[in-house]
Amino acid sequence: MSALGRQIQEYLGHIRVERNLAKNTQDAYRRDLQRYEDFLSEHGVTDISGVSPDLVAQYQAALMSTDSGLARTSANRMLAAVRGLHSFALKERWTVTDSCALLVSSKPAVRLPKALSVAETLKVVEVLSAAESPIDMRDYAVVEFLYSTGARISEVVGLTLDDLDLQGGSVRLFGKGSKYRVVPIGGAAVAALERYLVRARPSFVKQTTNVVFLNRKGESLGRQSAFNAVSRCAELAHLKQSVSPHTLRHCFATHLLEGGADVRVVQELLGHASVTTTQIYTLVTQQRLREVYSMAHPRSRR
Repeated sequence: MSALGRQIQEYLGHIRVERNLAKNTQDAYRRDLQRYEDFLSEHGVTDISGVSPDLVAQYQAALMSTDSGLARTSANRMLAAVRGLHSFALKERWTVTDSCALLVSSKPAVRLPKALSVAETLKVVEVLSAAESPIDMRDYAVVEFLYSTGARISEVVGLTLDDLDLQGGSVRLFGKGSKYRVVPIGGAAVAALERYLVRARPSFVKQTTNVVFLNRKGESLGRQSAFNAVSRCAELAHLKQSVSPHTLRHCFATHLLEGGADVRVVQELLGHASVTTTQIYTLVTQQRLREVYSMAHPRSRR
């Protein structure tokens, strides 16, 4: 392994042990820095002290190029990993040059979440409400829970029985930044969970486990399986557009705001660190108001 490879491994150890970043973040940094190491190796760099600001600029240009096939947000995340590595290298005195001093992340365009209407969402959520098979009862509980709580898919697949308080109608979610938050669960989702836990989950259990949602092998339901459950419900509901677990999170936030919820309350429910992240949903509701006005108001067209 080259000196550069060892330096990257030491930095990855730093974000794991000292910064205690989430595992998904660690995995993303590992992939991003492997790509950066490959780029530097192609340019003959084997030690971080040999990286010049011009070379970092070339890497940024390569990431931002349309040929890279990367979304702007993905490219910016990769650059953040590079910036973190070089900042660490300075502190460790592996180099005396801040090669990222002139690095400026490109601001991504605002992309509005594609939320379904309330009627469309309920079609997706309720399509399996009367189903009797264990798989269907599980998938119904998953989609009800997603829409009722606005949870991230990682929070759903990691859910344990200890996190649920069905009698009190709430759940403890373990989100980004290793932070917990308590979120209310609606009555329909509570009923769906109780039905799944009593009538379906026991058929999945192969050994003692505290995980709520299980697959046929008795293991924790994977992210892809949860994604497939939501997609299947959308197909059964005859929706033409694709629907993902994150779509239901968008619907949760948008419908709350349309119903008059305060943006800071929605921020807490979603587990956003900054209200700025939540405020993008207010753009969704404003856009929908304009669309409704344009379609329904007799004086909207001149």
